[in-house]
Amino acid sequence: MTPYDLAELLRNLLALPGESELVEFKEANESFDFDKLGKYFSALSNEANLRNVEQAWLAFGISNKQQVVGTTFRADPLKLQSLTKEIADQASNRLTFRGIHEVNCEGKRVILFEIPPATLGQPTSWKGHYYGRDGESLGPLNTDERHRIERQSQPVVDFERAIAFANASTSHILELLDWQEYFKLFDYPTPVDAQAIIARFLQGKVVAREQGMFHITNMGAVLFARDLKQFARLEHKGLRIIIYNGSGRTNGGREQTGRLGYAVGFIKALTWLNERLPSREEITATRREEVPTYPVKAIRELVANALIHQDFTTAGSSPMVEVFDNRIEVTNPGAPLINVLQFLNHTPISRNEDIADIMKALDFCESRGSGIDRIVEECEKHFLPAPDFIRGDNSTQAILYAPKPLRDMSSRDKVRACYQHACLKFANGEAMSNQSFRERMGIAEKNYPMASRIISDALEAGLIKPYDPDNKSKKNARYVPVLG
Repeated sequence: MTPYDLAELLRNLLALPGESELVEFKEANESFDFDKLGKYFSALSNEANLRNVEQAWLAFGISNKQQVVGTTFRADPLKLQSLTKEIADQASNRLTFRGIHEVNCEGKRVILFEIPPATLGQPTSWKGHYYGRDGESLGPLNTDERHRIERQSQPVVDFERAIAFANASTSHILELLDWQEYFKLFDYPTPVDAQAIIARFLQGKVVAREQGMFHITNMGAVLFARDLKQFARLEHKGLRIIIYNGSGRTNGGREQTGRLGYAVGFIKALTWLNERLPSREEITATRREEVPTYPVKAIRELVANALIHQDFTTAGSSPMVEVFDNRIEVTNPGAPLINVLQFLNHTPISRNEDIADIMKALDFCESRGSGIDRIVEECEKHFLPAPDFIRGDNSTQAILYAPKPLRDMSSRDKVRACYQHACLKFANGEAMSNQSFRERMGIAEKNYPMASRIISDALEAGLIKPYDPDNKSKKNARYVPVLG
């Protein structure tokens, strides 16, 4: 509001017949009890909701007879504005003043506290207690009025658009979100001021604006938080990485739990993980070379998938990477939305579309529907056992296996590799043959019957079918996955 607007507003308030459920005048000559200020905030906020108005007003420097007397309450502007945070810290939903305005009237200082209505369905409390007004009087919010607010229907909002931190001031936003990294990741020009940062955040749905107040969205916090533990509902969602000694969980080794938002911390987490993964020596025509045991691209995709596709409503659990001597297990909260056998050839479905879009835009993962294909392709390229995808009661798990000779693979391992190879070929517009499967598994041509037996087992399991049922020649037979 401009000084003219504020002066006009004050004149209108002074012209009222008296105090009401929506307007309170206080002299507050030098000081005012902070706890009582909070109670008035709760009461006026609830009354504004019940009367369906945009705001209520508390004025300091005005007598009960509506005479301007002036106030020196918190004369330091910084201390005055700090009330925004102080009230938010004790009010429900971190609701706070929409504005604290200083007005010069007749040479005297008046403070106008602009108070927003209670959030739909959620009465505003102060230190856990609800307050209301009966005319000019302050008192507990009566039960009927509290229930009226609680019964208000709220629009259905998906997780990403829901609020992680309500009624955030500009300073809150800049402190809680890594705006520097945000601008760097998207290659945006350096912002000229805080308003330019907020504008970008609003455009990117990192921050939402409602009734003049800013709110940090879940998506904004999940991706760009400086510290996820600063957000009550997200504090346990950091990526957890555990490096075990051996093939079981009894000998725990190093562990790290991320606190950064996924976008700002993704590369750091991958770097930490990859630096601790085993490597093997590979001899080329000219030199010996250390190569990672597990394909870097496959790990990157699996970790990104776990972050993106998790069910954030599952309380107390987080995405997790567990590294054993013979495998890597990547687990995320939430059962898969489709059959795990359809991961390679199904139209992509995501719980968190906006998060997925941003992670893709930042090149942290493959485009929609090609991520699992890339993982399988990388395992084939490095002659690793086929990755496994497992549906838990309320989790999804992917397993990458260390190199293993064919003779040490179980029948299930071999059939899974056959099925995934057929899926990958199908995704590329081709069909699997005995030869292509032999090449994938590193089986010599003279041992083609070995490949044939595995293909036969996959046929019997109902995972693949002949590409041309009328072709009677096994030598030239080709196969496609059974979909659906």
